[in-house]
Amino acid sequence: MDTLFFAALVPIIWLVIALSVLKLPAFQACTVALVISFFIATEFFGMTYQDTFTAALEGGTMAVWPIIWVIIAAIFTYNLSVFTKGMDTIKEMLNSVSTDQRVIVLLIAWGFGGFLECMSGFGTAVAIGASMLASIGLNPISAIIVCLLANAMQSSYGSIGLPLTTLAQLTGFEGAQIVTFTTIQLAPLIIIMPFLMVVTFGQSLKALKGMIPICLVAGLGFLVPAIGAGYFMGAGIAGVAGAIFSMGLIIVYAKYFPVKDPDYQIQSIEDKSEITFEKGLKAWLPFILIFVFLIATSKLVPPIHEFLSQVKTSIAIYTGEGAGLYTFTWIVTPGTLIMAAALISGFVQGATVQDMSHVLGRTIKTMIPTFITMITIIGTARIMGYSGMITTMATTTVAATGTFYPFISPLIGAAGSFITGSATTSGVLFGKLQADSAMAIGATEIGQAWVAAANASGACVGKIISPQSIAIGVAAVGIHGVESQIMKFAVKVFLPFVIIMGCIIYFGQSVAESLL
Repeated sequence: MDTLFFAALVPIIWLVIALSVLKLPAFQACTVALVISFFIATEFFGMTYQDTFTAALEGGTMAVWPIIWVIIAAIFTYNLSVFTKGMDTIKEMLNSVSTDQRVIVLLIAWGFGGFLECMSGFGTAVAIGASMLASIGLNPISAIIVCLLANAMQSSYGSIGLPLTTLAQLTGFEGAQIVTFTTIQLAPLIIIMPFLMVVTFGQSLKALKGMIPICLVAGLGFLVPAIGAGYFMGAGIAGVAGAIFSMGLIIVYAKYFPVKDPDYQIQSIEDKSEITFEKGLKAWLPFILIFVFLIATSKLVPPIHEFLSQVKTSIAIYTGEGAGLYTFTWIVTPGTLIMAAALISGFVQGATVQDMSHVLGRTIKTMIPTFITMITIIGTARIMGYSGMITTMATTTVAATGTFYPFISPLIGAAGSFITGSATTSGVLFGKLQADSAMAIGATEIGQAWVAAANASGACVGKIISPQSIAIGVAAVGIHGVESQIMKFAVKVFLPFVIIMGCIIYFGQSVAESLL
């Protein structure tokens, strides 16, 4: 068992060394990991070459549809919005809400940043949020840090819930169950985060003066809708709903209960042209349509959902024991709905077919390394799952930790997002391990889902110290040599957060099993 355990660990150890020590690009490191897992599965775990190949093929197929399709659609929507100048209008509208820097921090980093993260993910929220805050005069390092903090709590909802739906698919649990458990686990940190962001920006508890109500509105404004939307509509809409409600409530509160403090007054605001209702509507149209399409095709509207869900194709890919059919759902999948919204909005905003083709081509070209990463890492995960490598790691880990395992489960999820920079990839790497470990300690099916969800919750905490996220923020703001300074602060937040999360998972498991 020891030999098999260490053999099973090799792909993970390679990724840690390749990404953290050798600093290889993720697509290169993950490609090598796929080759390593293929060798170990056939030489140590007795898989045939055909079964190992088809396991990797199934993983690659899962990466292409629906994951890569969602990524292409989401990033294309954002890039098209930048091309049509709709994003400029959105920025202008947000900057006009308040003259208090702390309110703008909450609105842009938490509200709008959360919306961008939940719509597109992959660093968009940190890059855009930090650059927007820096452009209105905020300290660049503070702008990066507050965006990292906000983004961390929302990263598992990114790309229309992609990390959560992928985790659910790989572990066999319902997406609504995973997103609900994840949101409940993150709830205390979600409520705390707006307060922490304001204190961090102001570098003092005094920065909370006059801000406590709006911080509470921001946190609860995200949390409550996310729980409700996740439970009733699934992972795809949970984060989007939370971000929209939070952003809207921050705007309403700032309008009717304006916060003004001379110490945090924005010193200069450029004269802006008046934004008409029509111009504002056109700018927000892509995101409005995505929200409408997702709701209209969800289980909340059974006739539409059931009719469109029939448009699917099921094929057999994996040839080994435990093989099942892999189903392509062609219409009721976030990627298709996002792409439809983007194309319709592009025409309304004046983009031609040639314009949109150019933006789409540029989007695909720049995302090729990400596509390779997703295909190879999910192929690796499928090989590890089908061969028994994950089960071997789970059994050995549980033997070492016993019933204490749930406490360390979020740390494992955090390690995944720290190593790869992705909550989705963390779930791919460790989601099945978490579920299998929970089963090994005798957890009920509810308990297993609870611990599986802990991987997503832990991944959020791990994003606070993700080198990739920090690099994105630094590049967006255009400063250099401050990565270590940001990381030093981030670690101070990460350590207590991961301990808190461990306690929530450990003590919450029995509560979840008894109540549900």
